[in-house]
Amino acid sequence: MAKIGLDGHDRGAKVVAAALRDAGMEVIYTGLRKTPEQVVAAALQEDVDVIGVSILSGAHGTVFRKLRDGLAAEGMDDVVVIGGGVIPDEDIPELEAMGVGKVFTPGTPLAEIVAYLRETVSALDRS
Repeated sequence: MAKIGLDGHDRGAKVVAAALRDAGMEVIYTGLRKTPEQVVAAALQEDVDVIGVSILSGAHGTVFRKLRDGLAAEGMDDVVVIGGGVIPDEDIPELEAMGVGKVFTPGTPLAEIVAYLRETVSALDRS
């Protein structure tokens, strides 16, 4: 889980992280005010399957583009990127087109996020 940029509100990210841990998943929370480069470096170091980004600042287009570009530069195109937070519905197709697997908007049941990640990660071919 990551909070990229100057967005300092992380309650939602912590709630999702706790739900994922309760579901038996290993979760690493990078903390507040990280750059896309810092998140990519942490993902590389930890050999993650998924990066979840919570964003409330309105900079989601730029943030996700830089994150996907950074992952590609490290050869990590197979890492699933998901997003959450206050992202307008009309922006979601653009994010998906740039490689964001799924966007979870406020009010999404935690069980839906868990189910999506279980299904998505189990389908990854890491051989």
